[in-house]
Amino acid sequence: MNHHPPSPVGRVLTVVLGALPFTVITLLVFNHWGPLERWDLSVAARAASYGAAHESMVDTWQVIGAIVIPWTSRAVIVIVAAYLWQRRARSLTIWLLVTAGAELGLVQAVKHIFDRPRPAQMLVENDGWSYVSGHATAAFVMAGALGVVLPSVRGWRRRFRLLVMLPTIAVVWIASADRIALNVHYVSDVLGGWALGLAILTATSIGFGLRPGLRRRRRRTPVDENGTTVPPRAAVIVNPIKVGDGVAFRRKVTRALAVRGFDDPLWLETREDDAGNAMAKRAIENESDLVLVAGGDGTVRVVCAALAHTEIPVGVIPAGTGNLLARNLHIPLDLDDALERVLEGRDRRIDLVQVHGDDLDTDRFAVMAGLGLDAAIISGAPPHLKKQIGWTAYIVSAAKNINHPSVRVQITLDDEEPMDRRVRTVVIGNVGMLQANIPLLPDARPDDGLLDVVVIAPRRVTQWPIVAWRLMTRTTRHDMYVERFTGHKVEIVAAVDVQRQLDGDPIGPGRSLSAEIEAGALVARVPKRR
Repeated sequence: MNHHPPSPVGRVLTVVLGALPFTVITLLVFNHWGPLERWDLSVAARAASYGAAHESMVDTWQVIGAIVIPWTSRAVIVIVAAYLWQRRARSLTIWLLVTAGAELGLVQAVKHIFDRPRPAQMLVENDGWSYVSGHATAAFVMAGALGVVLPSVRGWRRRFRLLVMLPTIAVVWIASADRIALNVHYVSDVLGGWALGLAILTATSIGFGLRPGLRRRRRRTPVDENGTTVPPRAAVIVNPIKVGDGVAFRRKVTRALAVRGFDDPLWLETREDDAGNAMAKRAIENESDLVLVAGGDGTVRVVCAALAHTEIPVGVIPAGTGNLLARNLHIPLDLDDALERVLEGRDRRIDLVQVHGDDLDTDRFAVMAGLGLDAAIISGAPPHLKKQIGWTAYIVSAAKNINHPSVRVQITLDDEEPMDRRVRTVVIGNVGMLQANIPLLPDARPDDGLLDVVVIAPRRVTQWPIVAWRLMTRTTRHDMYVERFTGHKVEIVAAVDVQRQLDGDPIGPGRSLSAEIEAGALVARVPKRR
């Protein structure tokens, strides 16, 4: 789906052309144009005659009509809209719902405006007016909407799209033929319904700036001082354990980059002893114009840390269990969608956080660091379970660690006086959303130049539901269970050794964790605003 609408004049012209067939058919019908009127009456007479002689066929058409009612087509649109919403295709979702609503409203409006009686020899009882056919309009809008949406659903092969579209087109013909066979609509009612559906689809598509198609616009490539075209260079850093089908992944990414004018990418795989640091340095030496990183949160963190202050854009391709940075930057979790949105996206400068502590070299993180229960949950999630059921493995680990002991900590924000707390966990965040859209730090933004800190301190297990309610409702008030703070620097010192984590990676137990914001340290390639 290209979100590059034509000029204002082009928009108006497209809408006019889309509405022209409906306008012409309506004028011909209600000005009683001879050829069309004779066709309507002739087909209606033959349908009535055939139906009177073949009652079983009438029963069959009635059953078909009960299946392909307009509400069936609208239900399909709503189901597809829900699927697209889950895949974060918000604009397409809203467009689908608006289109379905427009179809419902306009069909009723047209019927009441023109008040055309139904054929006199109907084979079944049917109330209401004849022009236009609601069945035909709803089915046409459903088929047209799927025709716009399917090319935008990355990961669906063309053969699969064809297998979906062919039955959908068949439904349009069946729903329309059913109305004529039962003699409850004239042929012109069906044609008018199709034309009205076309007008609705055209107007709403143009209104939302949508144009169907799979074509990609190649980016303009720079030229050197001799006038020779120099294609942009990309590096792809991959954690092979996290990427399932490495061959298919490489083929997709290479093709997506080539279509946008990139040279053959530099492929770099992480190793067990290096989560991406050496690979990021190779990408820098390669003078890459874009670095794509595909792996878990640990790989993403290491690569982003190495590329801090280099001005090289980093695009995250989700491939791990958490994918927290991708989620917070609104990058879809589907591979094809992510490639599309990142490669067609914009550069956004985001913050990183420099962190250090006892037995921990100075490092950086992009998402969150934690001390206490959250780190214990991450450490306790079995790798084989994470591979099988994804991030829900953390729920299993959380249940095991529900009685994790509280610990006395001292928290210092910027140059303020230290605060003493007894806590279950303290999380320092650059962004705020966890898996399942849980707003741990609802006010955190990746580019606000601030650290957000949440202190979670229920005294008993029975108080965890209160904590969960506070988090899910984004309550900002402080109480004995949840406190939130912001600052540029934060230092946490625990009374005993506790588990710690950086961006979902356990870094071992310790007593201290210090963090300082690095505003605008990283250029991230993110989806364009919609």
